[in-house]
Amino acid sequence: MMPNYECIKVENEDRVTTVTFNRPSKRNAMSPQLNDEMLEALTRLNGDPDTDVLVLTGEGESFSAGMDLKEYFRDTEHDPVSSERAKWTMREWSYNRLRLFPRVTIAVVNGWCFGGAFMPLVSCDLAIAADEAQFGLSEVNWGILPGGLVTRDIALSLGYRDALYYALTGKTFGGQRAKEIGLVNDSVPRARLGESVKELTSTLLKLNPQTLRSTKEALRHSASMNYEQAADYLAAKAAQLGTRDPEEGRIKGMSQFLDTKEFKPGLGAYRRDVFDA
Repeated sequence: MMPNYECIKVENEDRVTTVTFNRPSKRNAMSPQLNDEMLEALTRLNGDPDTDVLVLTGEGESFSAGMDLKEYFRDTEHDPVSSERAKWTMREWSYNRLRLFPRVTIAVVNGWCFGGAFMPLVSCDLAIAADEAQFGLSEVNWGILPGGLVTRDIALSLGYRDALYYALTGKTFGGQRAKEIGLVNDSVPRARLGESVKELTSTLLKLNPQTLRSTKEALRHSASMNYEQAADYLAAKAAQLGTRDPEEGRIKGMSQFLDTKEFKPGLGAYRRDVFDA
């Protein structure tokens, strides 16, 4: 049973858990309390047997306007202990816990997404935006660098010129532009956002969750390795999948393709509800 949080909502339906930033009056700006609640929620959900996909979104008209300037910065500037704790908590949940979450994660950008909100956005595996969403790296407008690890995140997720352009100008851009530059996978009219998310989660729920977990881990970790290191790591990762998958997906898929001829790997997932010996 999840606690009742004040700054976020956690809801589960059909094995999809949706975590919603819930400070709409503040455009879901991330305060120290919100960050504390996100860290606790992700810690609890990490081992939740009823979660196969995690969706992260915002209440109302915003995904998140970034860091709460008053509560996160001004209220802690003369309290170094609180300031360091706030920074650690933000980095821990939005980078370490979310990026390495053992299920597929989807950022659903329903509206404003500014500054520090780029950290959880990029940490999610997949992202869908509303065409009407507005993105912006506004830090340059008030004399600071893109907050936290945002500078590293945009260098990772955007092309070099696009990352520099938006970080140096502070200009905003919409959902379709976010798709063009690779910040999100897709952008649709806000009225279709829920439908689009449902389509994506339905696809993911048909797939073997342990294969999904190993695939995301393999992609995230091997990207920074040289070819020799990657070859060794990926071979070990493939062997690990064979031991961590209780439904023995490889055996099912091979049997349904070679024996019963009911499965074509290029056209969809094997049937997880049967076993063919």
